[in-house]
Amino acid sequence: MLPAEDHGIMVEKSHERSAAYGLSTVDKPDFNPLNKSDLSVVIEQNQALHTYALPVMETLYEQIVNTHNMVILTDAQGVIMHTLGDDDFLEKANRVALTPGVAWSEQRRGTNAIGTAIAEGVPTLVNADEHYLRANHILTCSAAPIFDPRGAVIGVLDVTGDCNTFHRHTMALVRMSAQMIENQLFAAAYQDGITLHFHSRPEFIGTLMEGIASFTPGGRFISANRSAMFQLGLSPQALSVHTLNSLFGLGVSALFDHYRTAAPGLLNMCLPSGVRVYARASVRLSNSMIHGADHVPSMPPAGAVPADRNAPAGQQTAIDGDASHRLSSLRYLNTGDPQVAAIITKLNKVNGRDIPILITGETGTGKELLAQAVHNDSPRAHGPFVAVNCASIPETLIESELFGYEDGAFTGARKKGSTGRILQANGGTLFLDEIGDMPLNLQARLLRVLQERMVTPLGSAKSIPVNVSLICATHRNLREMIARGEFREDLYYRLNGLVVKLPPLRERTDFEIVVNKLLAAEGNGQRFSVAPEVMQLFKQHNWPGNFRQLTNLLRTAMVMTADDGEIRAEHLPDDFLDDVQSMQKEGNVQPAIAATAGPAPGHATLEDVELSVIQKALQAHGGNVSATARALGISRNTIYRKIC
Repeated sequence: MLPAEDHGIMVEKSHERSAAYGLSTVDKPDFNPLNKSDLSVVIEQNQALHTYALPVMETLYEQIVNTHNMVILTDAQGVIMHTLGDDDFLEKANRVALTPGVAWSEQRRGTNAIGTAIAEGVPTLVNADEHYLRANHILTCSAAPIFDPRGAVIGVLDVTGDCNTFHRHTMALVRMSAQMIENQLFAAAYQDGITLHFHSRPEFIGTLMEGIASFTPGGRFISANRSAMFQLGLSPQALSVHTLNSLFGLGVSALFDHYRTAAPGLLNMCLPSGVRVYARASVRLSNSMIHGADHVPSMPPAGAVPADRNAPAGQQTAIDGDASHRLSSLRYLNTGDPQVAAIITKLNKVNGRDIPILITGETGTGKELLAQAVHNDSPRAHGPFVAVNCASIPETLIESELFGYEDGAFTGARKKGSTGRILQANGGTLFLDEIGDMPLNLQARLLRVLQERMVTPLGSAKSIPVNVSLICATHRNLREMIARGEFREDLYYRLNGLVVKLPPLRERTDFEIVVNKLLAAEGNGQRFSVAPEVMQLFKQHNWPGNFRQLTNLLRTAMVMTADDGEIRAEHLPDDFLDDVQSMQKEGNVQPAIAATAGPAPGHATLEDVELSVIQKALQAHGGNVSATARALGISRNTIYRKIC
């Protein structure tokens, strides 16, 4: 929202424009909406905006329900296309022609949030008597323009309510919702090429705060969202002459090299302004995709291709083999552990022989990455790899997501229907993660598909042949589920051609190799190491989160290290240290070896190590607790708790 002075100037200028349009403050509301046919044409002309905005509007309305407000979507001319609101306020809105089909541009309604937001191109609040027409003084309106990927205003999202129930936080909700719509429009418009999601703070990647920039497969700039332009400090015209390399200091080949490494993490790049940013990339070439590392990979082999959390319903497709070298394979997973080596030997023997594979193991042990490696080493490597997480899709949607549907198969079905995940995997590999969470009624349908090699989409009488290699995974005990009647026995025996169980991290003998691979992958060229005493702590820990937990911990510790790049006890997160300390007190592990800064090796507990580090840091900072907390990356409360 603009500062009060600027806001007043904007309202004053809008009033001047309203008078110039020949409007009078005493004009009555204009009750001449477009007829249904013409309104349908407007909606059709703005189909993408309408489609992406409706679910956002519903979410926004849920946050303001029962507050005497309504949510409004208009086109670029201010014509209302859709509204949601409380019944009591909708009646009042009808009295001022705030209904679908009515234009709320400044030319027609004078100063109002919708029309003025279009005219000014900025989020606009118009409250009570700031409206030009007296009839609208009963309203308070918060509107944000919606920009298309080329930077043009294509519509407005607005919340209008009774002026007596004005809430200043409403504008923030509207702006966030408009930005959400813009980001979805951006993603839909630039599906081919390279898309970079970036921010100076890594925790903001994947949020509405992230910058999004799109490039051609060769690295030439195409477009950017508003957050990206703000962070880059460049206008659309200035950006048009740039490339991926000139903006981020990273060439296309270097980008691909990054995602060929073991468990690739976030990219660390420098903007022309000198500001460092973190990023993940998605690259789509010839309808095949490699997704950037926007979540923690579950195993650390070279060439990991993590799944994209922004992909629909957990789907992931590997990049085509002709466009890039294969990015992971079974040999990269073999890091010296005998159990893993035995699994890889078995998989190599059955790979390409049309034998279904069932991967079991705890959460975070790397089941999906192993499935990806099997696909990449198979004769189907040039085909799609489609991953579906059966636990992440709502039960009401999983049937349509898996089997697809015809146009009009059910309320809310997309026009032209949907192919479905199984058919998308035709000619390649279908990976069904968390198969134990699949509803019983769908297990029967899946069994039929596997037996008949035919898929019948919802609402269709036509069966379509399908040829897929099947890999499933679960952390559940399917035999126990069968005994409880929660999993079909006939499906189980159809899935378990070869069953392999990935060992948890605490049982692996290649722990140090794994840690070093992760450090190399996450270091972005900087060398990191782990102090011997910290490695001892690592080996004593149970790692309930397995590789996901380890990778997160290392990422945090690497940020905390000094110039020497050595991870020591003071660089470890508090929760990890507390866990190890609890285990020591319970007698589950031997006391940890002291850190370099602590007492003599072999005679100190983890608590001694922590206290010694904190005391030395306090000494170095002249007893300043706040400065010590910042230096150690811990809270002031933690310091007080440890030293008192």
